[in-house]
This record gives sequence, structure tokens and C-alpha cells, in this order.
Amino acid sequence: MRLMQPLKLLAIALSLLVFPVSAAIEAYQFQSDEQEALFRELAAELRCPKCQNQNIADSDAALAQDLRAKVYEMVSEGQDKQAVVDYMVARYGHFVHYQPPSSAASVIIAGPILLILIAGFVVVWRVRAGRKLSQRSDIQVDDERVQKLLGEAIPSASSSTPAAADSPNTSANKEK
Repeated sequence: MRLMQPLKLLAIALSLLVFPVSAAIEAYQFQSDEQEALFRELAAELRCPKCQNQNIADSDAALAQDLRAKVYEMVSEGQDKQAVVDYMVARYGHFVHYQPPSSAASVIIAGPILLILIAGFVVVWRVRAGRKLSQRSDIQVDDERVQKLLGEAIPSASSSTPAAADSPNTSANKEK
């Protein structure tokens, strides 16, 4: 009985420690619905520099919270989307934007990859076309062989052969 009292107190103390662990919900007050829509669009479009492939709206990182606060501040001041994106790109680089602008470097990187893909499609197309031609010629050769064999087999079937005499369906066997 004495042992149960301290265990109850310990259980109550541990359960109270669980309650402070809760996520902070950010609630932003906007002057208009357009500002709120712009904030949500920017939060979905800007990438968290710390997180792997998460936008600042979905990330729980402290840096993402700071970026959301900065976006809110700039949108509340009346700045447009391009001004906010330009500020973030100037501060964090093109990585922060999910849709970075095309540049000569991206063309240089993507060019050889596209050429390899196109060459691969051409090779596959040529190989498949060659197979179809070889299958057609094989079918023609097979058809000719079948016709030749059938041509030889038809006259020999009408003549009497020893195999035909042993057949159970011949008239000689029926008379017996």
C-alpha cells in the first residue's frame, strides 16, 4: 500500500509533463482576402532551405517559421509576389524557389540528357522495326514451307500405304 502512493504521484507527474508538448499554431491576421491568398500561394511556392523538398508552409523547421513570418510581413506591407520572391532569392539563392528561371547552365546540363533520351528512343524504334520485318519474312518462309509440305502430303494421302492398311478405320478392317 505504501509503495502504491509514490507510484501514483510519479504517474501523475509524468502525465503532466506530456501536456506542454504541443505544436504552436501560427495565426496570421490579414487586411484582405487577396493578401491571405498571396501569403498562402507564396508559402506553398517557396522551399525551405533547411528541409529536403518541403515548402515553408509544410515545414516545421525554425527557419521555415522565420520565412513565413518574413513573407507575412512583406505581404502585409503591400509588396507583390515578385518582390517577395526576389527578396527570398537574393537572400537564399534560387534553391528557395520551386520554379527557378531557366539559365544557360540549366540548358547545358539538360541538353545532353535530352539528346541521350532521344537517341535511346530512336534505337528502340529501329530495333522494333527490324524485328517486325524479320518476323514478316519468317512468316513468309514458314507459309512457303507449309504450302510445300501440304502439296507433297496431299497426293501421298490418296495412295494406299501400309500405314493406311493398318488404320482401324479402313474398310478392310471393318469387314473383319
